[in-house]
Amino acid sequence: MTASVSPKALEQAAEWLVRLQDGASSADHAACEAWRSSDPQHALAWERAERLLGKLGALPPELAMPVLSRAPDRARRSAVTRIVALMLTVPASWAGWRYAQSQPWSGELHTAVGEHRTTTLADGTTVTLNTASAIDVRFTETERRIVLRNGEILVRSSRQADARPLRVATAEGTMQPLGTVFNVRRHECSTGLAVLEGAVRITPANAGGAAQVIDAGSQTRFNASHIAPVRAADPAMTAWTTGMLLADQMRLDELVGELSRYRGGLVRVDPAVAGLRVSGAFPISDSERTLDMLISTYPVDAVQRPRGYWITLIPRG
Repeated sequence: MTASVSPKALEQAAEWLVRLQDGASSADHAACEAWRSSDPQHALAWERAERLLGKLGALPPELAMPVLSRAPDRARRSAVTRIVALMLTVPASWAGWRYAQSQPWSGELHTAVGEHRTTTLADGTTVTLNTASAIDVRFTETERRIVLRNGEILVRSSRQADARPLRVATAEGTMQPLGTVFNVRRHECSTGLAVLEGAVRITPANAGGAAQVIDAGSQTRFNASHIAPVRAADPAMTAWTTGMLLADQMRLDELVGELSRYRGGLVRVDPAVAGLRVSGAFPISDSERTLDMLISTYPVDAVQRPRGYWITLIPRG
């Protein structure tokens, strides 16, 4: 499972995976088997597809053929791209399964890749979801709880009188706003918090009740047992709310990693230019324009694989 698989083979395997999930005929299965047997790369790609299915049990409904058959080509390409991304994570370890479990299709409210969505909750609190994000909302008689399952949100807590505490929860712990505006982002094994107004009390999940208050103009990151040192909030952390990605001497590979959150397909960076320092303001709603800006400003070129799913930034020759 550690062998390299070509992007084209992964795309084809994703297409077959979707096709066979929708009551495929015996002829379809025979055609898939013929494709799989025709090339060692196809066999490797299909092995990853089967392992992904073994983790998920079945494709989520949003990626299944009944949805795709009614959707425009762009939506189908986006779905296939997401499956390819999942297949790329599966061979490494159980990280692929954790990633799949946290995808936006599991949330009560969610956004697709590249989508923003603002919703007003029953108490007047507004939540803006960034790209590929998902939340569950649970209001009871004793508390108002927002569970961030994946991605990133900006929360403006209601100023209406309500005796029930408002809490935002992640796997790493709970944040209780004290009349505030704040940004929360899920990472692989931690949660990032930036407070714009007011203050937020963080209680890590395994810290025995120990809590820390983060004031306006500050940010930190925490896991289930530890809160990192607090530092001044970076304006770039919430620039997504204005449709921009800010970079100040950011490594090219880090910038591309951020940009990849907002676009379908995969963007890689050649190690020879990964450490190139980049500065500027880049539109996240138009990733193609951002890539054009990088190519026109810095000594890099882009190599595109079939369908434009797979782009690699390389040194300009």
